[in-house]
Amino acid sequence: MLASLAAQPHARAVLGPAIGPGMASHAYLFYGPPGAGKRTVARALAAALLADGSADAAGVAGRVSRGTHPDLTWVAPSGAREMLVSDIDGPVVGASSLTPFESKRRVFVIEQAQSMNEHAANRLLKTLEEPGAGVHIILLADDRSAVLPTVASRCQAVRFDAPSSEKIAAALQDEGTPRACARACARLALGDGQLARWLASEDGDALRSQAEALVHTALAGTVDERPWLPLLTYAKDAGRAAAEQAHAAVAEQAQQLPPKDARRHLREGAEAERRAERRRRSAVLDLGLRVAELWLRDVLCLAYGVSDAVYASDREAELGGFLAAVQTRLQVAVTERDAEPALEAQAPAGPSGDAVRVALGDAVELVAETRMRLALNVSEELALETLVYRLAARLSA
Repeated sequence: MLASLAAQPHARAVLGPAIGPGMASHAYLFYGPPGAGKRTVARALAAALLADGSADAAGVAGRVSRGTHPDLTWVAPSGAREMLVSDIDGPVVGASSLTPFESKRRVFVIEQAQSMNEHAANRLLKTLEEPGAGVHIILLADDRSAVLPTVASRCQAVRFDAPSSEKIAAALQDEGTPRACARACARLALGDGQLARWLASEDGDALRSQAEALVHTALAGTVDERPWLPLLTYAKDAGRAAAEQAHAAVAEQAQQLPPKDARRHLREGAEAERRAERRRRSAVLDLGLRVAELWLRDVLCLAYGVSDAVYASDREAELGGFLAAVQTRLQVAVTERDAEPALEAQAPAGPSGDAVRVALGDAVELVAETRMRLALNVSEELALETLVYRLAARLSA
């Protein structure tokens, strides 16, 4: 665990003593931006706690890393935007009173703790105040101030700092990623090292290409072939893969339980699989749209003449070509307006730099708005279709 804390001095100072017998707190709040390493350290700490007294510490760590240890419960929000009471009540509050299956302890990790609604938080308070023997709860949050004070005050706070994009890029280069790609993926990940590594992979590059193609087809006006489908299909495939992984984990856990408990675990696991599918599909789709949003943002940077601020620096030639295409499309729109006598007096001679920048700025906002709509569980295909048509209209008028 200490090795995973090498770049986190505050977390190392707080958690280092927790490795000692009887030194771990009953509740921690790990807070910091995505990609700062909270999940990695939470798994390492859980493995250290659950391996206490075990003759097979490596085996414990392996099952913790796969999410199949029976005394580790990992909770993620099932609501569209928040942690529900049902996410906390049975999986944490109810289970915390049960005897551990094989370890001396039980560990509960709660992701996105800042998304707990008031009812869910109130259900957790009693357990935080009076935890059962051997119960340890680790809350993960991107923003400490967003966690309800009644919850945060009952946990030992552990701060995690995001690595700089330069450090992330250097790490990617050490792993064999070409320099230009490493630098771009590090910046596109906005400080999330794990995401940067994924973006640098073949899967990540495929997602980037699909997101960029979505914007290109909107600019070209070729929307009849439903260019949003490849991105949507990619997200659905990722969701199915996550469900299969969750199913394998549930099946492995069930093998370690008595038959009656195993059947109940498999029934409950079916719902966990559906949640895993939905979360992963939504996350990949949002990531694809974020890449499209950042692409348009990079083009806008070029329109302002600030090339140093471009994130996708490995695509700078393509970004320049896209900017030129936007200028051409707007020029065509101006020419068509000039041909209308009624509009001749008010039409400018050509697309000004301001007009191009305003159009690109509006396009960025359209993608951001779509991401917010998808967070509210609207129809994914309808949201993408609407986005493409609106982008096509805005970038050509």
